[in-house]
Amino acid sequence: MSESSRRPLPHAFHPPVAEFTVTSTDFTADGVLPEAHVYAAGNTSPQLSWTGAPAGTKSYAVTCFDPDAPTGSGFWHWSLFDIPAEVTELPTGAGSGDFTGLPAGAVHVRNDYGSRDFGGAAPPPGDGPHRYVFTVYAVDQEKLGPDADTSPAAVGFNLRFHSLGRAQVIAEYEQG
Repeated sequence: MSESSRRPLPHAFHPPVAEFTVTSTDFTADGVLPEAHVYAAGNTSPQLSWTGAPAGTKSYAVTCFDPDAPTGSGFWHWSLFDIPAEVTELPTGAGSGDFTGLPAGAVHVRNDYGSRDFGGAAPPPGDGPHRYVFTVYAVDQEKLGPDADTSPAAVGFNLRFHSLGRAQVIAEYEQG
């Protein structure tokens, strides 16, 4: 992949908002997503922590999106919102398994696998590297509004109008 394809998604997908920082102890930005976060292997959500969210943040949302999926519309691997404002980290596995470390009140919607949790990387064999864009949104209200039956696209629609800030970290995975 070219260096330009590793940049955060263009503003055509996201309106300009304040930027802050998200990192992971489970993978390196612009590095390879480890097997633990691959659907057929560990299928475990990665650790994420964030700093520098803008003033007025009342909650957070976290998504993982593969814009390179051969669907014409990408693939949603994770969509979680209503994370309390005092939470600035999700431990490894918070979005999968028994949800250890998932903050009370946080809401998962169905990913494109059809389950309400993190769904790991699973690009088609031979399709080349796919980008997994982990985004943390600083939200201007405690409750975003949708419920667990909402689609990730509808959550994204709500986030478009209620985000004060956004932080992204991207990793790649390719299945041979």
